[in-house]
Amino acid sequence: MTATLFRNARLVLPGEVLLGCLRTADGRIAALDCGATGAPGGMDLDGDYLLPGLVELHTDNFERHLMPRPKVHWAEMPALLGHDAEIAAAGITTVFDALGVGEADTDSLRGAPWDRVLEAMDTAGARDLLRAEHHLHVRCELPAPNTIDLFTPFHGHPRLSLISLMDHTPGQRQWENLAQARIYYTGKKGWSHEKFERQVAHSATLQAQYAQPHRAYFVDYCRTHGIALASHDDTTAAHVAQAHAEGAALSEFPTTLAAARAAHERGLLTVMGGPNVVRGGSHSGNVAAAELARAGLLDILSSDYVPGSLLSAVMQLVQDQVLALHQAVATVTCNPARAAGMPDRGELAPGLRADLVQVHMAELPDGNRQAVVRGVWREGRRVL
Repeated sequence: MTATLFRNARLVLPGEVLLGCLRTADGRIAALDCGATGAPGGMDLDGDYLLPGLVELHTDNFERHLMPRPKVHWAEMPALLGHDAEIAAAGITTVFDALGVGEADTDSLRGAPWDRVLEAMDTAGARDLLRAEHHLHVRCELPAPNTIDLFTPFHGHPRLSLISLMDHTPGQRQWENLAQARIYYTGKKGWSHEKFERQVAHSATLQAQYAQPHRAYFVDYCRTHGIALASHDDTTAAHVAQAHAEGAALSEFPTTLAAARAAHERGLLTVMGGPNVVRGGSHSGNVAAAELARAGLLDILSSDYVPGSLLSAVMQLVQDQVLALHQAVATVTCNPARAAGMPDRGELAPGLRADLVQVHMAELPDGNRQAVVRGVWREGRRVL
């Protein structure tokens, strides 16, 4: 693999941003230098930012490509390649594809087997068809009767690195507000109002029967197989305490400030959605990610359902003077990398992987500035 020199770049380092140059060799960062360089050749970034490759722990984007409309199933390989291209275009070089298992509604994607999807991922990986490095984040819907059965293809899969425990029973956690739940299920999932009412009535029965035994099963699986565990939509301190006792390392999308504080006190890293930052708040009416950032309670940003929201959220936090640029970038690079047990990436430092993103700040006619990804490299190889 040839060496590459990046000149005249604004290097986003762990504690500061400096104008300088960066050299790569054999897929690693070989050296960093401040100021201009007289070395010939290389790439002149003309003052663009050079960031570590973004690390994404939770994106539903692959599912969106697999089912672009309710009940419309797309072929697995084209869906994967389309998703991968979109991920790379967002500056993401390491992605945990979040796939949900368990759904009482058999017409849904999460109520169907995942075998063919995993086969497509294995084939694409073996033939070097993917721009980003893909891992699996399995989201387990605890009250669904078929969750454990649908998890079977993931057993022992080498890409499985994270499991999160979900309970989307209306009336609690994310869906405390039933009106917001109705909007989501009738809008995104295409349910009729009658179907929504039936599901709400039936959900409490399913939760009582399946949630606790399924929770115990997946907690034990993570412990015995060394898989990272995350809680999901914690609303109360009791939710966080239970997750901590079970060995969870991450609290995904806490819905209240109290839950986020409890997670911080117990050492769980808080993950919030990039769309929450960009939109100025949660689409479900929950706590705003920027509010947690101001309180020092935001550790990691996830693109959730919009890959491009990672970089947009970083720049929004900087523009609103919530975080300095290097602090905001850490929420999408070194913080998720450390949480995932990947110390070889997430920073611009000699010896680490040459996962890099060139970002240009474009001036728009309305006076605003837009972050534009101009180049992406994974392990020193250009993928965009």
